[in-house]
Amino acid sequence: MPKAIWNDLVVAESTDTVVVEGNHYFPRSALRDDLIRDSATHTFCPWKGTASYFSLEHEGRRTDDAVWYYPEPKPDAGMVRDRVAFWKDVRVVD
Repeated sequence: MPKAIWNDLVVAESTDTVVVEGNHYFPRSALRDDLIRDSATHTFCPWKGTASYFSLEHEGRRTDDAVWYYPEPKPDAGMVRDRVAFWKDVRVVD
């Protein structure tokens, strides 16, 4: 089962991931809410739309903008709606 791991903590796991451009998109419901913090960061992808971010924080450790998602993906990117993906200090393993 794919898992997203940050600082030896499983931050998300699900058998229902969608791989887009080499990134596993997990259901938003699989993400541990106790570890995320809102971020003001936004980026734009021409075909997916505007991405928003969460930072991860636990016991004094923090990785800014480690989680991204598309609140309103463009029509061609509907497969990432209500899903999150990871980068920076997060590794995804099967």
